[in-house]
Amino acid sequence: MQATHSSRPLVGVIACCREVEGHPAQMVTDKFLQALYHYGVTPVILPVLVADMATPEQRAEQAVDLLGSLDGLMLTGSYSNVAPDRYGAERAPENTRDDARRDEAALCWVHEALRQALPLFGICRGFQEMNVALGGTLHQAVQTLPGMLDHREPPADDMAGHYAPSHTVKIRAGGALAALYSGEHAEVNSLHQQGIDQLAPGLEAEAWAPDGLVEAVSVRAAAAFALAVQWHPEWRPKEHPFYDALFQGFAAACRQHRTQRAAG
Repeated sequence: MQATHSSRPLVGVIACCREVEGHPAQMVTDKFLQALYHYGVTPVILPVLVADMATPEQRAEQAVDLLGSLDGLMLTGSYSNVAPDRYGAERAPENTRDDARRDEAALCWVHEALRQALPLFGICRGFQEMNVALGGTLHQAVQTLPGMLDHREPPADDMAGHYAPSHTVKIRAGGALAALYSGEHAEVNSLHQQGIDQLAPGLEAEAWAPDGLVEAVSVRAAAAFALAVQWHPEWRPKEHPFYDALFQGFAAACRQHRTQRAAG
């Protein structure tokens, strides 16, 4: 049954910093918001303001305030990348698009969401943010590595072509992802250049591409849903059973959190 507006969980969706008509702006691509809404939750765009604050204590305080009234947090995909100095690397020439304010917010919010047992769902850049926030590192240009696939979006005449399935992933038996979807393999799209190099301590690999690249992770000791994927399940998830299972699982966790929060 579709949730009523009054009973819908509230899910925070991190904003990206862009320029719109010459003005600094914060925005979220509509497909993420629409996907959440169709699974019975109400998305709330969260501004990334923490870079204007001077101290880690101030940033942590804002994270508590922002996330404390929510029932879930989504870290979306984006054309920008986590800055390499966040994980101690030199910049590769292929790495050209940053969003420092989003970095500052996301790397703080991951820890606060886990502390609050807030359901957490990372997609593409969000997947990479979770790895960096918890101590992992990234490949900045997977396509330049020997033996690796080119994971960037395929050439296509329309968006449906860009988001068409590109390769399979192998799902870890008995893991958090397998608990949501019963298949051993699934087809996914691929629109990323960066990927996990060193997996963060505390993360569990949940799925792999044919070249061995980690494509999904969970937080091993998390008290609630805490899963991230490298592909884009927000693209027409109702048409893809695997994508649908991810959103069904996240929405169910957010509803449970709302029920517990209402009970006090």
